[in-house]
Amino acid sequence: MILSKGLEQAVCIMTLLATQNKEVPLASHVINRRLKGSSHSYIRKIIRKLVVSGLVSSVSGSNGGFSLAKEPKDISLLDVVEALEGPIHTYPNTGMINQVFFDRGPTADSGEKVLTSVFEQADDCYSSFLSNQTVEQLIRKSLASETIPVLNWNESMEKVESK
Repeated sequence: MILSKGLEQAVCIMTLLATQNKEVPLASHVINRRLKGSSHSYIRKIIRKLVVSGLVSSVSGSNGGFSLAKEPKDISLLDVVEALEGPIHTYPNTGMINQVFFDRGPTADSGEKVLTSVFEQADDCYSSFLSNQTVEQLIRKSLASETIPVLNWNESMEKVESK
């Protein structure tokens, strides 16, 4: 299973928002500039999914933008994956086993149930692991720091643009 590249972009957006000063929403144009090479419309779709899932809040107006709807310690990587990709379900079960082995009756049905069960268990393990990885933990591990820095990405982008 390969997750979409939108997930990587969503993780970057969540990291920007987790480190953004909570008093100042992160402007959408700053997110777009930071995610160079990504289409603005695609980034908007990602942010929309994060807002709809309740991970990100949107603030309207001239000083508007985006902020986390929850604390980084309360947002798991599973939350982000499911916001972008939907629930983890890796086995498609199209009924092919029963189709191919139609002449084997109960054996084919049993094989389909066994294989489906194995993948459901694997999905549960994967989901459980991701649910125990929070945005806060990822940032702290990445920075080798006990605290998450508080930045104003809006201002840092203004400085870059004025050079």
